[in-house]
Amino acid sequence: MVPKSVTKIKTRKGQSYVEFTESVDFINYTMDELIRAALRDVGKYIVKITKKKIKKQTGRLEKNTQYWVRKKSCDLQVGFKPVGFYGMFQEFGTEKTPKIGALTSSVQENIDTIRNIEAQYLSALSSESRASALIGRDGGSSEE
Repeated sequence: MVPKSVTKIKTRKGQSYVEFTESVDFINYTMDELIRAALRDVGKYIVKITKKKIKKQTGRLEKNTQYWVRKKSCDLQVGFKPVGFYGMFQEFGTEKTPKIGALTSSVQENIDTIRNIEAQYLSALSSESRASALIGRDGGSSEE
């Protein structure tokens, strides 16, 4: 997602001219991208911790643990893909499966680390070059 163009080249009656628009809100764009980058790193961290806690029988559940950073609502979701639906059996427990709560405990035990990750990104607002360097990092997350 790139902010709207500051300059537009238009043609009228065979002549080209440049029109400058002031519709770019660079600060809002930078803040949104920094928030998304912070959420992306938090998602990577939570998935990494959760994968260590999952009870491994076939290894499929570990592979189907994923995070999603959504652009429109600017939020983070961590969970299991549809193929790993049985992950919820381990998360909440059943009559035959004891409750492990890997996702819930991973988040609750690492709240301070999550805050540190987000603080690292949001403190970059004071420096434009630092912010653009953090935004430009390659993500690898799924986005809706």
